[in-house]
Amino acid sequence: MLTAFTAGLLLITISELGDKTFFIAVILSMQHPRKLVFAGVIAALAAMTILSVIFGKVVSFLPQQYIHYGEIVLFIAFGLKLLYDASKMPAADNHEVVEEAEEAVEKAGLGADKPKNIWSVLLKSFVLTFIAEWGDRTQIATIALAASNDPIGVTIGAVLGHSICAAIAVIGGKLIAGKISEKQITFLGGCLFIIFGVVAAIEKS
Repeated sequence: MLTAFTAGLLLITISELGDKTFFIAVILSMQHPRKLVFAGVIAALAAMTILSVIFGKVVSFLPQQYIHYGEIVLFIAFGLKLLYDASKMPAADNHEVVEEAEEAVEKAGLGADKPKNIWSVLLKSFVLTFIAEWGDRTQIATIALAASNDPIGVTIGAVLGHSICAAIAVIGGKLIAGKISEKQITFLGGCLFIIFGVVAAIEKS
């Protein structure tokens, strides 16, 4: 369980920093009460994590050999893609991700000039985050981890990782976001995915 917890915590924390969902939380927290935004964001990420873990356990019913090789290939492929993406990014440039987050918030009608109804902020924070996270690399990584590791450990580690990132986004807001280099985070995430792929390969050998 400790290994599953650590894997979930590290992968999610590193992967989510500077991600689209991170900037959605940053933008919303600058326009609406932080506690409401945090609650909506965390509820969405926790729900997504639980769904991913459940799906991972369904996948675990496949032949173990396929799961093991699939996990190795998935982590290494993700890692190589992230390293490639990082190599193509200009240094300290988050404009594209920030613009995507701003566009998502605007389309949802949650701008600063909109009424700040409690349930509206909670619901739209939840929906925006849930949609942005669907199909994201962290969701797929969670599924892969849950397929071959303790589901409780993966769930707790992943939710804690999401909570850390959401807290940084909501509390630090634009100040911290401006100091995050998407290039460096993407590179670090790529290295971490490859490390987990190599470790998985060694464990299965």
